[in-house]
Amino acid sequence: MTTTPPDAHLIDDEHNPELIKAKIVSETARINWLELQKFYAAGSVITVEPQLDLVEVAFAFSLDNKTAVADWLASGAVNRTSEQQATLWYQQQAQLWAVVISPWVLVQDKPSANTLN
Repeated sequence: MTTTPPDAHLIDDEHNPELIKAKIVSETARINWLELQKFYAAGSVITVEPQLDLVEVAFAFSLDNKTAVADWLASGAVNRTSEQQATLWYQQQAQLWAVVISPWVLVQDKPSANTLN
């Protein structure tokens, strides 16, 4: 007779794409650029261009999907945050979407759904 370990469901959860995406969504929030300064100084901030889905990019990072990440890097749609961009966000005191996929903080300058243009 075989028995299932009491935490066996946790192993399945870690490999379940829907649960991983749900976790990423729950950890994605708007944050002021000023609060991200220390992460930028450490070289940990990655900018995701607005045409991409931040959750999908974070999901690819979390799975270490080298092909997708390499394609985005090559196209410039995902890149380390430049000094010029950081300065602009600092001056604007910008609110950005952000999610941590350790060791990275992925950020996206995209208006929230309830923001009027």
